[in-house]
Amino acid sequence: MAALTDRPLRALAAGGVIVYPTDTLLGLGARAEDPAAVARLVDLKGRPEGAPISVAVSSFEELERWAVLTPAGRAWARRSLPGPFTLLARASPRARRALAPEILGPGGTIGLRLPDHPVARALCRDAGPLTATSANRHGHAPCRTVAEARRTFGRGVAAYVPATPAPSGRPSTLVDWTGPHPRVVERR
Repeated sequence: MAALTDRPLRALAAGGVIVYPTDTLLGLGARAEDPAAVARLVDLKGRPEGAPISVAVSSFEELERWAVLTPAGRAWARRSLPGPFTLLARASPRARRALAPEILGPGGTIGLRLPDHPVARALCRDAGPLTATSANRHGHAPCRTVAEARRTFGRGVAAYVPATPAPSGRPSTLVDWTGPHPRVVERR
């Protein structure tokens, strides 16, 4: 795994954007704590201003650093993650201080992923939380292969991580835990 992640880790540390596999789709990743890198990703993707960006983390413990979870939300996360879900929660005070502004949603919410993919979790463990937006230009279908992502983004992406194992090709399901009960919002 170390040889696989050395180049992407160097790219992330230098403020670059990478394409990496998750359990659902290929992700477009930048260090979520690096505002310049996240701004670069927003520009590369052509994402509209004000559209929050989900974050991938490496562990349940890391997820709890960035989100304020209700007891029911915590129990659901322990049962359901890692997996193909984006958990929408209230951002922790630490998240509001440390993460790029593009990460947080209206009212101080945050979308968090704990992907069921060894490469994604290793990258997050070694680089910190990463953006977890699908690898595509805004309004276009997600890239299904690394080769397709390379044709789409070219040199705008600093490193392309092999998609092994391959993502499922289905977007994650957004589950809103900002209230007392979960609400499935959408697949994204």
